[in-house]
Amino acid sequence: MTSSATGPGFGPLRRMTPRSRDEEHRSATPLELFFDLCFVVAVAQAGLQLVHALAEGHPGTGVIGYAYVFFGVWWAWMNFTWFASAYDCDDVPYRIATFLQIAGVLVYAAGVPRAFNDNDWTVAVVGYLIMRAALTTQWLRAARAESGPARRTTLTYAASLVVCQAGWVVLLFVPEDWKRWLFLVVVVAELMIPMIAERNHQTPWHAHHISERYGLFTLIVLGETMAASTVAVQSALDENEALGKLLPIAGGGLLIVFSAWWIYFAVPAHERLVSNRQAIPWGYGHLLIFGSAAAIGAGIEVAVEHAIGKAHISSFAAAAAVTVPAALFMFMVWLLHARYFKRGKAQQLDLPVGAAVILACTFAGDAAVLLAGLAAAATVTVGVILSTQHPDAYPRDTQGT
Repeated sequence: MTSSATGPGFGPLRRMTPRSRDEEHRSATPLELFFDLCFVVAVAQAGLQLVHALAEGHPGTGVIGYAYVFFGVWWAWMNFTWFASAYDCDDVPYRIATFLQIAGVLVYAAGVPRAFNDNDWTVAVVGYLIMRAALTTQWLRAARAESGPARRTTLTYAASLVVCQAGWVVLLFVPEDWKRWLFLVVVVAELMIPMIAERNHQTPWHAHHISERYGLFTLIVLGETMAASTVAVQSALDENEALGKLLPIAGGGLLIVFSAWWIYFAVPAHERLVSNRQAIPWGYGHLLIFGSAAAIGAGIEVAVEHAIGKAHISSFAAAAAVTVPAALFMFMVWLLHARYFKRGKAQQLDLPVGAAVILACTFAGDAAVLLAGLAAAATVTVGVILSTQHPDAYPRDTQGT
């Protein structure tokens, strides 16, 4: 990895000139990795609230609340990631602005329980204000080094962030019944920002750097899923002796997470990121990939609580908490990039069929998680076997699924 933006080493003050899209050996920086790790604090908070909602038998409100708070985490991460890919200059002002965004997401994470359970977004919006103030400053700084269409793009980003942030502030003062609907309106406005700002000029994001950043965040979220599942099993063992019930859940969960890792990194996603036409749906679609990856861990926690009798829900509901996000993860990875590297009908059907089989495991009762894990592992195995028939479809250092 390199922490340099325009040359070797760290510079106290640099002109924020655009990065080259053809820059060689571009990789994630230590600051970006630190940024991701801090964001996972908010991901963990969202997952914890989802566990409580599902375990108490409130799947509808739980999933909706999870979607709302997770969007806030993902969108803040997206904003920084794509900006950094285009304009990271790694000097003192840039690092300070990044640290402010980290502080903002930690405030946002502190507000997740209130937003999730009480529809109280005050703390979360304050966190967003901190993040947005720092990011807006970054865009304005980039505008000073640009001219023509590029300058208009950076200024449009800065102005749009301010307008949308005003929408989040207004959210705090509307009647309770209006909050979730206004939230959706502001979400649509937020998602429109890149499409409006980059109509006449595309920011110089780096395809390989972007795909690496997404991959690293996927790894961190899967790691958080593994950690949450381990803690759940350990806590259950401390309170019960239900080892026979917990081992199948732990084993199945492990197979699901390993398979999720294998499937995601089986193809070189950066090869398709040529322009915004491919990058925007790919980048936006990762909301479901990140969200489902984190939800797998929450589902495993729910399955553990059900196994030891702490979650008073049906076996079907406990199983669905794991199988639904696992199937969604597999399907979205296929939809966003894996299918473009498949050769032949058998390879194309491998992941969608695997997702369907995992979903069908929901009806297997207490054995659902283990069977879903075996189905995920079987999907990977079939993919590896099929890839030997078309080795040219995959890069030399990966195995196809």
